[in-house]
Amino acid sequence: MQTSRTSAHDPLAPSALAGRTALVTGAASGIGLACAEALAAAGAHVHVVDKQGDAARSLAIRIGGTAWVADLSVAEAVDALPADVDIVVNNAGLQHVAPVHEFPPDRFALIHRVMVEAPFRILRRTLPGMYERGWGRVVNISSVHGLRASPYKSAYVSAKHALEGLSKVVALEAAPHGVTSNCVSPGYVRTPLVENQIADQARSHGISEQEVVGRVLLERSALKSLIEPGDVAGAVLWLCGPGTGHITGSSLTMDGGWTAN
Repeated sequence: MQTSRTSAHDPLAPSALAGRTALVTGAASGIGLACAEALAAAGAHVHVVDKQGDAARSLAIRIGGTAWVADLSVAEAVDALPADVDIVVNNAGLQHVAPVHEFPPDRFALIHRVMVEAPFRILRRTLPGMYERGWGRVVNISSVHGLRASPYKSAYVSAKHALEGLSKVVALEAAPHGVTSNCVSPGYVRTPLVENQIADQARSHGISEQEVVGRVLLERSALKSLIEPGDVAGAVLWLCGPGTGHITGSSLTMDGGWTAN
């Protein structure tokens, strides 16, 4: 006998997160946009946080959320974001590629402010409410570079490693309060940030963009295709849904077999 799937077992059901409120950073494009859409489709009210004001407002209107235009490198802007939320998705990030001895210190500091300090500031303000309610989900969008290193990405790699560590500390502290904290750690995802890298490397190597994907970006991956943002969002939604209350302090790796080597 076939039974219907309900929100008690299906994180994709329209009512799975009904009554919950989520905050997603870097939500105007790429992974953040896909996460905002997925959480809203499951019933959550989503705070769309991004420094791209027009894109954030357009998305918020489309999914019935609330837009917050904020530069996460500015502490005061981060501290002005809403604190009364049930779900936090720390996604915002940026990249700079250069050898360590040529890496601009101000750029290194900027990347760490956006990708480490901002998540810390968000969590220190949102966790008390989750603790009080006895339920919460923290999902940090890390990267395979939170688990492995690549040359010329000292700021990004060290920031993602730090985010993985922050996520584990929160998992330990939040466990008695019904709050979980996990990372989703994808390989290369088809986002504007990655597509810009592909175009740049195609020009610098004198090869096609398709060759860049297969021979450069995905050289260490068993699966030779970029990950779609919606696939990452599906993992985020699953971690926020039912049946995952004992998954905490983990890093869900979506790297096409990169770290299997």
